[in-house]
Amino acid sequence: MMKLGPGERLVLRGLLTVGKYPVLVASAAYLLNRYAGWIIPAWAVCLGALAIIPLVVFMAVRIRYWQVFSAAARRGAIIAPQWRGRWLGNLDILYLVLEGFRNGYPGDFSSDMFSELGPTIRFNVLWDFGILTCDPAVIKTILATEFQNYEKGEVFQGQMKTLLGTGVFNSNGDMWKWHRSMTRPFFSKDRISHFELFDRHAEVALNKMSERFRAGYAIDFQDLVSRFTLDSATEFLFGACVHSLRSMLPFPHNTSTSSPFAAVTMSPVSEQDAAEAFATAFTAAEHVCAERAMVGAIWPLLEMRKDKSLAHMRVVDRYLRPILEEALRKKARREHVEKARGMKTDEEADDIEESETLLDHLVKLTSDLTVLHDEVLNILLAGRDTTATTLTFAVYLLAMHPDVLQRLRTEVLEKVGPKQRPTYADIKEMRYLRAVINETLRLYPAVPFNIRVSVNEGLLPNPDGKPFYVPAKVGVSYSVWAMHRREEYWGPDAQEYDPDRFLDERVNKYLTPNPFIFLPFNAGPRICLGQQFAYNEMSFFLIKLLQRFSAIDLAPEAISPSMLPPKEWASAPGRKGKEKFTPKSHLTLYVTGGMWVRMTEAEELNTGL
Repeated sequence: MMKLGPGERLVLRGLLTVGKYPVLVASAAYLLNRYAGWIIPAWAVCLGALAIIPLVVFMAVRIRYWQVFSAAARRGAIIAPQWRGRWLGNLDILYLVLEGFRNGYPGDFSSDMFSELGPTIRFNVLWDFGILTCDPAVIKTILATEFQNYEKGEVFQGQMKTLLGTGVFNSNGDMWKWHRSMTRPFFSKDRISHFELFDRHAEVALNKMSERFRAGYAIDFQDLVSRFTLDSATEFLFGACVHSLRSMLPFPHNTSTSSPFAAVTMSPVSEQDAAEAFATAFTAAEHVCAERAMVGAIWPLLEMRKDKSLAHMRVVDRYLRPILEEALRKKARREHVEKARGMKTDEEADDIEESETLLDHLVKLTSDLTVLHDEVLNILLAGRDTTATTLTFAVYLLAMHPDVLQRLRTEVLEKVGPKQRPTYADIKEMRYLRAVINETLRLYPAVPFNIRVSVNEGLLPNPDGKPFYVPAKVGVSYSVWAMHRREEYWGPDAQEYDPDRFLDERVNKYLTPNPFIFLPFNAGPRICLGQQFAYNEMSFFLIKLLQRFSAIDLAPEAISPSMLPPKEWASAPGRKGKEKFTPKSHLTLYVTGGMWVRMTEAEELNTGL
């Protein structure tokens, strides 16, 4: 039996929904002819059958708008100002969003509207309500104070299902609570402060960097640090590292081919080893799902005949399934031995053993292969992408600001030394290091855009007067990217890179009275469980990096010219005009074509200090 594609299913559902109205017109014409003797010409019946569909849509839209505005008035609220398009159904807004996602600068599609209409706006693409905000008060409402009324929503879950399944990032209610409770024990202080794992993989990464620099080549730091975080995350989660750092690093564009992390356009997975195929396919599936999120409820129309993510996810599953199946077999063998000895099974034991991985823990709680698959991939997404993104942009900004790099390196050498492995206590004392990481997260948040959907109607705060009314089942998108760069929240230098803003009087002026202006790890009950794990991993790697290297230079000549920022960006205001590489976003932020750099090895290493 032929299986319909996502777009075909959507069109079929639409035809079944509206198709009844032409049938009603034809039936009415038949009944009038049969029982009332009215002779209605065939052309008139056909015209009526065609005209009834837009008429019904028009009436449904008008009734919907009347209901929304009436409900707002009853609650003493108003509707957010509308971002008006010029095309029918505001389809030009949809085109603008998609074009910005594919070829523009992150946030460009909304920045002008925020400036013109305010930090919370409404857009009605194809006459469906949607809200977009960068207001910290609104974001606080949907993430924290009225958390129960805002969830992921069916549309978002459908867009992400092939990638995230029903894992912690794509579930609501009891399912979300259960997933979160399963993983919480693995992000305790004791677990996240053991740095042996980071040290092993960081040494491999740094050695590969040194080797390539000594050979006279620039490296794609985004590629390398993505391998580091992938290897660290898979060992932490599975106890089975993918060893992506064993593969050859990519060379500059005119020397060799690209890598799984170096570009959005992925090379065929059949040409790569298993680890790179896994990484490539996972990234490609993310990109497909992110484009769906940008389009909204009509995303299946972009995938008419087949689901674009399935081929990539089959590669991911081929790598992951044997690991999961082996974990279940290991569990069965252990239970058999424990039962034979009359011991308690894992399900009866509450303690987590020192050597136990997250996967070991999860199989104690469930043997459902799908649940294990979904949860592991959800945590892997967070463990790999977000940390790699922040490290990539941290190095980018350090290369552009050598004074910050030297000050940070001085702190590293004073607190840790030129060769010693940093400890948890060392990292806690390094205030400037944390400020550098936070300023990177402010300007380049790993997850720049997100969305929640209202369960029931509600009200959102409006700094200029009456609250904004939100109907039930309406998407509320929020832009951390825009919020982190707005002068009204961060001051007149909001677009400037300055880690001291997290250390000086600006903390008490801006951040302390309004902590929701800084949300790199989300907030409320869904705040990132791995926040401290990520801070520790990023801090550890940056310390090791600056122990090894004393200077960083950008190498834009190493990237294909087509992937560099367009020349017209140079005249743009704010950070856009300063970009030397091209930031983009799928589910997380990344750099198109990679972040190519050269580094100078530290004299301390050469002199043996």
